[in-house]
Amino acid sequence: MNIRFLTIFSLLIVITSQTTRADVTLNNLFGDHMVLQQGIQNKIWGKADPGEKISVSIAGQSHAAVAEKDGAWSVQLDAIMEYGGPHTLTVAGSNTQILKDVLIGEVWVCSGQSNMQWPVQQANDADLAIASADLEKIRLISVPQVGTQEPQWNFKGEWAVCSPQTVDNFSAVGFFFGRQIHQTLGVPVGLIDNAWGGSACEAWIDRDLLSSDERFKLLIDRWIKTESTMPDALKVYERRLAAWKQASEKAKTEKKSPPRRPRHPELLLTGNSRPGNIYCGVLAPTIGYGMKGAIWYQGESNASRAVQYRELFPFMIDSWRNEWGLGDFPFYWVQLADFRDEKLEPAESEWAELREAQTMTLKKLDNTGEAVIIDLGEGKDIHPRNKIDVAKRLARLALAETYNMPGIPCRSPQFQSMQQNGNRLTLTFTHVEPKANGWRPFDVPEPIGFTIADSSKTFLDAQARILTDGRIEVWSETVSNPVAVRYAWADNPVCNMYSSEGLPLTPFRTDNFPSITEGCN
Repeated sequence: MNIRFLTIFSLLIVITSQTTRADVTLNNLFGDHMVLQQGIQNKIWGKADPGEKISVSIAGQSHAAVAEKDGAWSVQLDAIMEYGGPHTLTVAGSNTQILKDVLIGEVWVCSGQSNMQWPVQQANDADLAIASADLEKIRLISVPQVGTQEPQWNFKGEWAVCSPQTVDNFSAVGFFFGRQIHQTLGVPVGLIDNAWGGSACEAWIDRDLLSSDERFKLLIDRWIKTESTMPDALKVYERRLAAWKQASEKAKTEKKSPPRRPRHPELLLTGNSRPGNIYCGVLAPTIGYGMKGAIWYQGESNASRAVQYRELFPFMIDSWRNEWGLGDFPFYWVQLADFRDEKLEPAESEWAELREAQTMTLKKLDNTGEAVIIDLGEGKDIHPRNKIDVAKRLARLALAETYNMPGIPCRSPQFQSMQQNGNRLTLTFTHVEPKANGWRPFDVPEPIGFTIADSSKTFLDAQARILTDGRIEVWSETVSNPVAVRYAWADNPVCNMYSSEGLPLTPFRTDNFPSITEGCN
């Protein structure tokens, strides 16, 4: 009896151990229809039982790994130099996963806030874009919006083959950018959309990194204070909620519209502004995936802290590059569009200061680029519908500077230097031909959008003319000793300067007068 009992007991142990053994799993970036980045050693990773042996094979190469104590495992593929496919990727351990229809191509991450998130179906000519989206060599994947302080290793999502049935909710800027790359280069393109509407730049950065940098101490301290007052905020919320319920019942009885429900304060803790939230919940699961570069459209939520953004934005880019392990990969962003009412009188502007902060990043970091869209916005809508021209300007940067295609202008003209000649200031610019016809003022022949000031720092509308050598002369008959010029310095400026290639002059100021967002954290 004892022997029989021990035999049965041993069998139960074996059966139990087999049923509790975890399958080898993959991060969801690795699935059917995915695109692997051409020309690099792509990292493949997942989880398994500690000590389990895993093999990964694709296109004639095979690699082995052993799961660590926490179950994590990864392998590095040999650099795959040739575009194309489809290939099959096999991952084998206690179980086998076979990933089909894998292409080798160009992978781009599409990040930012609502203007990057804005879907194809709500862009201009959406019906035409969707109807012509039968592009099976473009692949799309979206990362859900999860705000947390705990780094995630995975997310819910899967790759889709681009088609009229799959493209409608995808990022319009991301899709139009990827379509241009695909059609120009003739290669497969993978697009990872992780944008989150309304997000603040600090939410995209590892909070520990932010906390370790003295420049962002006030920003972190503000959030620590917010977090510490959450118990009191909850009590206030409960009182407001009770009052709201009473008011709603009364409105229902009187057949009136109910008041707006109070916002739960804990939503701040899982939202898109808390430092590190998007980094942990959205970005962390994708860091390390092989890609060519990133495109970024964000800044609206940081406009009231534009001076801080001068340091925060390049800090974010640097942190991504350091963690991704792919070197200083290309990072191209969209400068804020024109927005709100046009103001004919010169005025200070948070949005102008944010645009300036974005442009400053070009000098701080290599392999970066800025798509200027001061002409593509809508005063009445923070979400301009013309996403295709936005994407084309980003694509110009990628095609000319990442893929080294000749003959593609990609940089908007930028202010370079200023010289005073009596009551006139003469300006020189980069990225424009040094001749009069290097410029193409829109609609009217005279340059529009310049203001001028003397030492009083009071700006007035200015006249301007293009000189034969491509410089621009600016003056006002009421300013005898000018010291500074600004161009397109407003939320929604009236301006008209383009290079002959059709790229708008980058908004600028020549002065360093105090900024209205100085000290805002």
